[in-house]
Amino acid sequence: MSISDKVLVVDDKQMMRDSVACTLQRAGFTVITAADGAAAIKATARHRPAAVITDLKMPEMDGLELLKRLIEADDQLPVVLMTAHGNVQTAVEAMKRGAFDFIQKPFEGDQLVVVMERAAKHRKLMAENAMLKAAAGQEQEVGTLLIGRSRVMRQVAAQIRQIAPSHATVLINGESGVGKEVVARAIHQHSLRRDQPMLCVNCAALSGGLLESELFGHEKGAFTGADQMRKGRFELADGGTLLLDEVTEIGPELQAKLLRVLQEGEFERVGSSVTQRVDVRVIATTNRRLQDAVARGEFRQDLFYRLNVLPIPLPPLRERPEDIAMLSEHFLERISRREGGSPRSFTDEAMKLLQQYAWPGNVRELRNICERAAVLAPRREIGAEMLEPWLMSPSEQIPQLAQASHAAPPITPTVIIERQTALGALPVRPLEEVERDQIVRTLDHFHGNRARTARALGIGVRTLGLKLKKWKAEDLIPQSA
Repeated sequence: MSISDKVLVVDDKQMMRDSVACTLQRAGFTVITAADGAAAIKATARHRPAAVITDLKMPEMDGLELLKRLIEADDQLPVVLMTAHGNVQTAVEAMKRGAFDFIQKPFEGDQLVVVMERAAKHRKLMAENAMLKAAAGQEQEVGTLLIGRSRVMRQVAAQIRQIAPSHATVLINGESGVGKEVVARAIHQHSLRRDQPMLCVNCAALSGGLLESELFGHEKGAFTGADQMRKGRFELADGGTLLLDEVTEIGPELQAKLLRVLQEGEFERVGSSVTQRVDVRVIATTNRRLQDAVARGEFRQDLFYRLNVLPIPLPPLRERPEDIAMLSEHFLERISRREGGSPRSFTDEAMKLLQQYAWPGNVRELRNICERAAVLAPRREIGAEMLEPWLMSPSEQIPQLAQASHAAPPITPTVIIERQTALGALPVRPLEEVERDQIVRTLDHFHGNRARTARALGIGVRTLGLKLKKWKAEDLIPQSA
């Protein structure tokens, strides 16, 4: 049911309640009714109406108290008061307290419909505004949803077309930088929810308490600094899609709450006992094997099965080198459009070098290399001599940037042969070993500064910290790293 057509009618007199409900139903609204304030609060949490119309005079909890309670729970919910002629002053006072409008008894059916249509439209505009704010800054890379003609990427595209119309949960697994979020957005764009919001939460970027508030929202005063009620991403994405990026970083306590919302579509905001209901499709991503996390007791088995309904494994870039030319052309074209310059291109030698590289940072690393080359290249064509130092040793990339702005240093044939030999040896080394060496060298270059190291490598600080912790525990790197 859309947010624009569901309303709640509250009146302790059944005849009046039924009359108002009948008029609104004839106008096309879906109507829920409640005989008192307590029932109205429960109905609002369960059905999430676009607007509420309530009588002012009711026993136990009158319209003013109900207004106060509803606004405390949701300050964007339009509440319309029905009042008799003698209570107009009270109704005006209620509007100062946050009521959307009031309607004076006796009223005509057309007048009632106009007021409620305005209230429902207001609610819809407020919801759209909140969704746009939540989605601000998220890259919408869906113009060309998937880049690549390789067999494995054609298989991924076929999977997306097959599962997109479903409402089931999707789990996308792949190394960091392979494009998991792009695939998630492609699924949403091809789904029945494409006209509804898609929001994203980076589970690795927030602590447990902050992540719970981000996902489920909080009430005013729920914790220090919570000076107003705030809706979480599940509420804002109602009817649409929520992307949980790096879902394995969610702590055990929060995993139980996530399992409940996946199973029942229900949750409570932080600091509230009122149950909220939502209809959200969840797409989760991870760069780890969830089965291993389950075996170690770090991830709930029942939550794994709930997430792993429609799995999509994404191949690393080194397994599809035939896609590198198309990806590079795509990135260079985007950069030239953004910068307003003439399009750049790689020479045949440069492209061969790119296709031989192991790409531990996957597509994200390729995009960074393309951007760096497009900005620093002195000519329209980007040669292998510019790319080679960046691909050989990421820890040397920062010093090279300062030099490249003037002129690329001369490279002798002997140096080229030595570098190509070293480069050719990379694919036979275990990927984790290559990644570990690069991270340790880069960390050493920045004298242990993790923030600068993570920024240079194109990964999150938390991801860097987790990798270092793991390698220290296995005695693969010095404890001082």
